[in-house]
Amino acid sequence: MEETSNFLYDIIEDDLKEGRVEKIHTRFPPEPNGYLHIGSAKAIYINYTAAKKYGGSFNLRYDDTNPTKEDDEYVQSIYRDLTWLGANPDGGIFYGSDYFDKCYEYAVLLIEKGLAYVCDLSADEMREYRGTLTEPGKESPYRNRSVEENLELFEKMKNGEFEDGACTLRAKIDMASPNMNLRDPAIYRILHMNHHRQGDKWCVYPLYDFAHPIQDALEGITHSMCSIEFENHRPLYDWVVDSIGFEKKPHQYEFARLNVTNTVMSKRYLRRLVETGVVDGWDDPRMPTLCGLRRRGYTPESIFEFVKKAGVAKNFSIVDIALLESCIRDELNAKAERRIVITDPVKVTISNYPADKKEYFETSNNPNDPEASKRELLFTRELYIDRSDFSMDPPPKYFRLKPGGEVRLMCAYIIKFVEAKTDENGNVTEIICEADLETRNGNPVDGRKVKGTIHWLSAENCIDCEVAEFDKLFTIENTGAIAEGQTYDDYLNADSVKVKKGCKAEKCLENAETGERFQFVRTGYFCKDTKYEGRFNRIVELKDSKPAAKGK
Repeated sequence: MEETSNFLYDIIEDDLKEGRVEKIHTRFPPEPNGYLHIGSAKAIYINYTAAKKYGGSFNLRYDDTNPTKEDDEYVQSIYRDLTWLGANPDGGIFYGSDYFDKCYEYAVLLIEKGLAYVCDLSADEMREYRGTLTEPGKESPYRNRSVEENLELFEKMKNGEFEDGACTLRAKIDMASPNMNLRDPAIYRILHMNHHRQGDKWCVYPLYDFAHPIQDALEGITHSMCSIEFENHRPLYDWVVDSIGFEKKPHQYEFARLNVTNTVMSKRYLRRLVETGVVDGWDDPRMPTLCGLRRRGYTPESIFEFVKKAGVAKNFSIVDIALLESCIRDELNAKAERRIVITDPVKVTISNYPADKKEYFETSNNPNDPEASKRELLFTRELYIDRSDFSMDPPPKYFRLKPGGEVRLMCAYIIKFVEAKTDENGNVTEIICEADLETRNGNPVDGRKVKGTIHWLSAENCIDCEVAEFDKLFTIENTGAIAEGQTYDDYLNADSVKVKKGCKAEKCLENAETGERFQFVRTGYFCKDTKYEGRFNRIVELKDSKPAAKGK
């Protein structure tokens, strides 16, 4: 994968050139409290491709320091998604919870250095004491406890002698700092809760801002690259590393988050969509989760290409989802085999074609690939075409089948309308046509021009299937700009999925493998669904209605 330069690569190249690091080491540190989404793919892409580009190592580290939200289900799903993307964690797989002993040891060290203290203020009192952006905070009345008292209290916290919320361990930094994160932040809290890996061993847990730099340092991470919301946390990251006294110090660098139009990437909200049944699981094809995109039919290559084209910068932007669709469309146009599926079938009878006759017409599996194989389509007297390819009262310049008109059956005969049969409601149930039997995949001998070409299937050689067509899950383009008093729920798209039943498909699709991708002729790109038998999910339409935009 050829990578274009960006400011993070510039930093790494300068560090290597100046000898500040010998070999880079990066990591992806997801919290196992939900499934990864398209925004996660950017963090994976940046850290993984940087390690590969510069001959370094890449770690997967689960940030499982908060037992109130985490579950082994998410642990397993994260690994599946990471390896599906091809981001093999060759540096190792780690768990933040496996460093709890070291975190506790370093917390004791900070107490001994006079850099941490046990505080009895409640959460509300801590917020009150913290101050504002324009006013400094007030020191806790417990800030000047002796080292001995703090060590004793912290051990009692560890031993479960206090209730949840009774006290915290805070770093002693600067309550007047203009950076709110340095105003004596809590670095340990009490939680009497079972941990998915550690069980009941601990009832005190380190907070992320304390645990993360320790984990980076212990793993030898050189470049801790994370999203921009952690920029104001970097001074605390550095304070932890410096105060503990690590010899080899990791450094944090920030990049802009990936924001995509018509998309919400709050794991809390996505979980609620799952739990309330708005979607049929984390892997619903409308979800921005990686498992949802996989089920929809997106490939790892298209997702990484999307992230690459969206760019790596520090400035806020919203990337048009059309860019993601363009990436998969370009890939599948070159690779996907063509198949015929008729989503709204209507019967056509060729009146001058013998009822017992059968013949085959050859067509390419991919006309864009000169080396692609070919397949044969069975032609019989009774066929199916798509209802949209026929009109009794056509608009001007309508080049499909119509009264008095002719149309080419793709790679087969030209047919001419004779009559249409209807039911009691006036719906067309059958179209009678005659074929020009001299036009077997050729032009009429009299030189007349026939402009329209439509796809078809033999009624004897097709199967029934379902086709699911997806639209954007949210109607608002910028989900970060929701009006006051409204929520994401107010912008859920009621028409985000349409399932068409009774579709007709080439018989060979009966043997399609789960997840296999095709171009359905004149319809779009589709993937065989992983949950519903006989269903194909539309990945993307053949052409976008507007050009793909990089950012807004």
